[in-house]
Amino acid sequence: MKYTQEEVLEYVREEDVRFIRLTFCDVFGIQKNIAITPRELPRAFSDGISFDASAISGFGDEAHSDLLLHPDPDTLMPLPWRPEHGRVMQMLSTVTRSDGTPFPCDTRTLLKKAVADARKDGCDFTFGAEQEFYLFRLDEDGKPTKLPIDDAAYMDIAPDDRGENVRREICLTLEQMGICPESSHHEEGPGQNEIDLRYADALTAADEAMTFRRTVRTIAHRNGLAADFSPKPLGNAPGNGFHINMSLRSLDDPAVFSSMIAGILKYAGEMTLFLNPCDDSYRRLGSFKAPKFVSWSRENRSQLVRLPAASGEYRRAELRSPDPMANPYLAFTLMIYAGLSGIQSRLPLPAPSNLNLYSAPPEVLAGYEKLPENYPAACKKAAASEFIRSCIPSEILDIYCRK
Repeated sequence: MKYTQEEVLEYVREEDVRFIRLTFCDVFGIQKNIAITPRELPRAFSDGISFDASAISGFGDEAHSDLLLHPDPDTLMPLPWRPEHGRVMQMLSTVTRSDGTPFPCDTRTLLKKAVADARKDGCDFTFGAEQEFYLFRLDEDGKPTKLPIDDAAYMDIAPDDRGENVRREICLTLEQMGICPESSHHEEGPGQNEIDLRYADALTAADEAMTFRRTVRTIAHRNGLAADFSPKPLGNAPGNGFHINMSLRSLDDPAVFSSMIAGILKYAGEMTLFLNPCDDSYRRLGSFKAPKFVSWSRENRSQLVRLPAASGEYRRAELRSPDPMANPYLAFTLMIYAGLSGIQSRLPLPAPSNLNLYSAPPEVLAGYEKLPENYPAACKKAAASEFIRSCIPSEILDIYCRK
């Protein structure tokens, strides 16, 4: 549900809201927040709420630490796990400098710009997120272990699948927050789960992907478990993927969709640093259905880009390389600009790779471009990319390259 500032103020008065959490994320997509009381809400809307950003990665140092949060009324949602009386709400926020100018490391603002740039060219992209996570037991001190909640396999059912009730609670909680889960099931790994969200416009989809992670962790903790979104929690089991489905609202010209995919393929290697932003990300790629090569095909899960069996409004391209450590605002921003570049240039789509790349012989694989094999290689490729520098502020690139 979309709200105006006036509607938010009225809602807070009528629904016994005692705290409003102004939420944002750092450049790596790690959520942060500050809580304010209702009496501060008018000031938040008019002037913003100041906070010390010096301790947040990439947000400044002690000499330039004051930034402002400006809540977006469209994003008002309840936190259902908080008390019903004296309710707590959340609003996602834009970050600016103290003089009101945009803050270059606010990745949500970057995505807004990408959406606006695409619409100028008549392109309206939508996204659907599929995020995987493990459920691990806690030790006697309440700290996470690496002991999965079960030993179930792909799409198993209870009692083998012991995460069924947790997924149910997560989905019901998401619905209370206005987020639409599309499906949920046990994944391949022991204790591994997946919940897919319904497609939405780019900004909404990224907001929901961020809120999803917080919700999953919270519900898991309430059930005496730890939710782990890291790329490779267990060395001998499947890693966690963040499969991103991308489509165009208008597909009057099929060639436009093909050129969008061609653009994604062209810049896939250069984008990898932001889609796979930690050292463990590269332990996941190349095994258990996580891609290693730049390729595409229909209904083939060994490929980087897969075209699922769907038509009409559900027609989409699924990018399978990202993992849940990716900042969704940056991931969607880059995918929009890559797709847009392909469309503007009318890039032809290469021939599909209708083979299993996990079992293909070396002489066949030699003909395919590889994704970067480790974090330094991904950083080097991104740093040398004119495409990345045209989309991502140098401040963010430097932070990712650990300069």
